[in-house]
Amino acid sequence: MIEVDHLTKKFDQVTAISDLSFTVVEGEVLGFLGPNGAGKSTTMKVITGFLFPTEGTVKIDGFDITRSPIEAKSLIGYLPEGAPCYGDMTTREFLYFIARIRGYRGAEIKNRVDRVVKEVALETVFHQSIDTLSKGFKRRVGLAQAIMHDPKVLILDEPTDGLDPNQKHHVRELIKNLAKDKIVIISTHILEEVSAVCTRAIIIDQGKIVADGTPAELESRSRYHQAVSIRLTTSHDLAADLAGCPDVDHVEQDSEDPLRYTILAKDGKPIFSAVSELAQSKHWPVSEFHINKGQLEDVFRTITQGLHREIK
Repeated sequence: MIEVDHLTKKFDQVTAISDLSFTVVEGEVLGFLGPNGAGKSTTMKVITGFLFPTEGTVKIDGFDITRSPIEAKSLIGYLPEGAPCYGDMTTREFLYFIARIRGYRGAEIKNRVDRVVKEVALETVFHQSIDTLSKGFKRRVGLAQAIMHDPKVLILDEPTDGLDPNQKHHVRELIKNLAKDKIVIISTHILEEVSAVCTRAIIIDQGKIVADGTPAELESRSRYHQAVSIRLTTSHDLAADLAGCPDVDHVEQDSEDPLRYTILAKDGKPIFSAVSELAQSKHWPVSEFHINKGQLEDVFRTITQGLHREIK
């Protein structure tokens, strides 16, 4: 378990994070979200012991990161922002170096390196110098060193930054497999990552927690929750037909595709059945028709722009 209790970090007169408290348990994949400058990376650095907290505590499996740093850090695998590596080393040299400083000796070094190279798919660049690697491959080398010692806690700062869609999918599947017996925290600005990988999300803004819940719980706060998306084959006055539906709030027409509409519900009430029956009775020329579970991007923007009260 990770226990963050009343954590604050100040740099001179600037408060980067303010009174953060949360816990993460084994099996959870926590998405840590926030706009640029919200304090995401600072929080990751304090949790991993790279920065000392100004106030508060962080415990990793019961070990205080400041009072028992060796015991706590031995349980953590960390991929920092930018994945710093020794550029003049080859991938092989760097991963062998990491295995040695993790305390492995003899055949165990090769076994550990072979395992992570296979898991992160680094075979094609194994003998290539890190300086010559693409940004995506550098991220994968960074991920490989983070899981070298099979840590209980895996903290990843922008893990798929710079990866192509296939590489992103591979890394996300790897994270989901790793999470079965670990705690995983992902700091990211890619909202699709949260829906794809995370079981829980925390949004911070100006160093404070403003939302905490499962992706589905947060999506349910969106004004698009329970909305119905429709595309027609020819124009039709949907608003006139929907005027008598008590749970329909209003209709939005897509500015780029005038035949695509979104019917928004009042207070997130289910409207799919009522709209479906109306579409059949009024003979709407429908080519697409589906329900919208909500948009995490909409919730994120609303909360971090200060237009919403704190969500618990």
